[in-house]
Amino acid sequence: METAKEMTRESLPIKCLEAVILGIYLTNGQPSIERFPISFKTYFSGNYFHHVVLGIYCSGRYGSLGMSRRAELMDKPLTFRTLSDLVFDFEDSYKKYLHTVKKVKIGLYVPHEPHSFQPIEWKQLVLNVSKMLRADIRKELEKYARDMRMKILKPASAHSPTQVRSRGKSLSPRRRQASPPRRLGRRDKSQGKRPRRPRRPHRRQQRTAVRLLRMPALPEKKVADLSTLNEVGYQIRI
Repeated sequence: METAKEMTRESLPIKCLEAVILGIYLTNGQPSIERFPISFKTYFSGNYFHHVVLGIYCSGRYGSLGMSRRAELMDKPLTFRTLSDLVFDFEDSYKKYLHTVKKVKIGLYVPHEPHSFQPIEWKQLVLNVSKMLRADIRKELEKYARDMRMKILKPASAHSPTQVRSRGKSLSPRRRQASPPRRLGRRDKSQGKRPRRPRRPHRRQQRTAVRLLRMPALPEKKVADLSTLNEVGYQIRI
């Protein structure tokens, strides 16, 4: 809606898509009027062309709002009793300019809430009219219009359930469960074991150690002086 406000403020040239947004903005205060987009894909002189208008439904009659260089391809008065009559009138108008209608796309009702975050559904129904008979096209359009009036159809965004965030919980997907702990190998087992206690000595070693402790210490021998060595009888050679 901010775009529509800027267009009305700046009064700049607009195309068919901006005209649809502007029409939605200008009719927001009229809840008795239902709005829905109608798109056309046509073929002319080896090229494809796209056009969109805003379909209007009020008091059992259909019409349209839009913008085009051709008067027959924009505004339509609220005089059409069925949706198929409105679409066939656009198709006949295209034939005047040698355009062949290939596809027609019908969207859903646009909500009147100006602050709604619901996206516009542009192509809820797609009809390949170039390969269909008028009787089949009328049948599909009337069924779709009846479902829209009964509020049966819902936007594609409404089909997916909305997630409500509870306190203390996140909306992110759950993490996968951790894989079970792998079995420890020989090396891993040695790392995981407690440190061993020092081995106690054998009984024989204990007895030998006790005996050594009980034996008296031997007296230390004093080294004789060099002056007395000759008296004992040792010869010193120089």
